[in-house]
Amino acid sequence: MLKPTAAQVAALVDGDRPVCAFLHDLDALCRQARSMIGALPPGAELFYAVKANNAAETLRALAPHVAGFEVASAGEILKVRAAAGPDVRIIMGGPVRTHADIALLLAQRVERLHVESVQMLRIANAVAAEAGTTLPILLRVNLAGPVPGATLTMGGVATQFGIAQSDIPDALRMLKECTALRFDGFHFHTVSNNRDAAGHAALCTMELNLARAWATEHGLDLRIVNLGGGWGVDYADPNWRFDVAGFARALASASAGAPALQFECGRILAAYHAVYVCEILDIKTVHGRAFALLRGGSHHFRLPSSWVHDHPFLVLPRDAWPHPWPRPELANTMLTLTGELCTPKDVLARNVPVARARIGDLICFLMAGAYGWEISHHDFLSHPHPERIYLGEAAA
Repeated sequence: MLKPTAAQVAALVDGDRPVCAFLHDLDALCRQARSMIGALPPGAELFYAVKANNAAETLRALAPHVAGFEVASAGEILKVRAAAGPDVRIIMGGPVRTHADIALLLAQRVERLHVESVQMLRIANAVAAEAGTTLPILLRVNLAGPVPGATLTMGGVATQFGIAQSDIPDALRMLKECTALRFDGFHFHTVSNNRDAAGHAALCTMELNLARAWATEHGLDLRIVNLGGGWGVDYADPNWRFDVAGFARALASASAGAPALQFECGRILAAYHAVYVCEILDIKTVHGRAFALLRGGSHHFRLPSSWVHDHPFLVLPRDAWPHPWPRPELANTMLTLTGELCTPKDVLARNVPVARARIGDLICFLMAGAYGWEISHHDFLSHPHPERIYLGEAAA
């Protein structure tokens, strides 16, 4: 996990303005990808979920290692093609598709569409028929549930994702009328950020068995089951790791033979190998509560406010103090870290114990590589964007 020093940060960022930067270790990212792929059951494929971090540098670095990329929009298709080339494999999911999306998908040679509704079936079939081609698809299933054990749940409850488990037989019957579509299998992305490897393996085994039972019942050629991602990270404990090897071992017997398995992971790949570093611009105590105000905030790194958690961080001391007045500091206090936006929601950590913090020191937020910049409202108040710095041989 990336943990730079203040000196390392200072050597990398522009010295003419307060420090605010994302630092990415691309070599560590690639090592993690290779390690995860090596642990998978034989024949299983790992796609990178672009939504977690769609930077061109990240996509280029991962392209030689992963099976391909899972995208959720037409824009992500174009980003992958621009960064990783015309031949890299792409699969596409997401709850809403338009005529233009399907047309672009076909033009850009996307390998497969994950269909989430009857309307999407009809649109995909119509566009593929107009193009005179056959589009391979998976049907995304929203399980009947309940499905415990994850931070976010997309299935097993009433959400906008997938086709309800009870409606799958009807969807399969309708699919027989869609002559421009080729059924390849089922897609299950039921949970996100599941930290229980054994429980997640049990869920995936159940989904795989369900897919096989449907294939037998309906006489289907089941080529692929995509089991999504959802392999968890723990922002409260940066040293904790999801047991990928244990997950794969628990799934191994169920996954032997057909169909082929695919996974599409984002957070677990990208999270650990970037940090978000902000300079403390002000320190104050208001109504008995201590605050450090940062150059940056949730407009760059929205994950902490989105998940309402205290994001892990380090204080990186810097000794230089250019002003003639005494340097404000706080010691042995409970500190709240806020950004520069005009909203009380711009908070990255609340009442966290800190031994020492001074104006001019740096706050280094760990595990900032996934769902940070990509989900943030960058231009609210039109503050400058952070620097984006990519480290390692993979950045060359």
